[in-house]
Amino acid sequence: MSEDIGAWFAGRVPKTWFAGPPEVTSDSEEILVVGELPDVELAAGTAPEAREAARVARIDRFREESRLDRVKIAREAERRFRRKVAWGARCGDETRVFTTLSLPVMTRLPTPWWREAWPEAAATPSPGASAWWACTNLTGSKGCARPS
Repeated sequence: MSEDIGAWFAGRVPKTWFAGPPEVTSDSEEILVVGELPDVELAAGTAPEAREAARVARIDRFREESRLDRVKIAREAERRFRRKVAWGARCGDETRVFTTLSLPVMTRLPTPWWREAWPEAAATPSPGASAWWACTNLTGSKGCARPS
């Protein structure tokens, strides 16, 4: 079914949006669609901070300009595949994911995006341990209940 989902988005997403077909991953709850935007063209020697800001600005512009069409496509996909759709964009080495499904962290860890973002949490032995890892390491809270 995941090949069907990827093929459907490759055919449904406008060719002008991304530099190639979007990367589509899914789990039992959500489909994540991330497309590669053309990198920014800046003068040689541009500071890394300025390059990062330009890339983030390009992603933000894409997000705003494509909003109505993304919502329409997501609604079609949600009816077809019975899962929520999240969108993201990559420009150079900057990636931003927007419109994600808000669920407790332990239910989100199977998604490949989270495994890449927090490999230490994904490697924990149980969902409870993953939630504890996320609570203590991402919030800095010492009041997180350690799983038994």
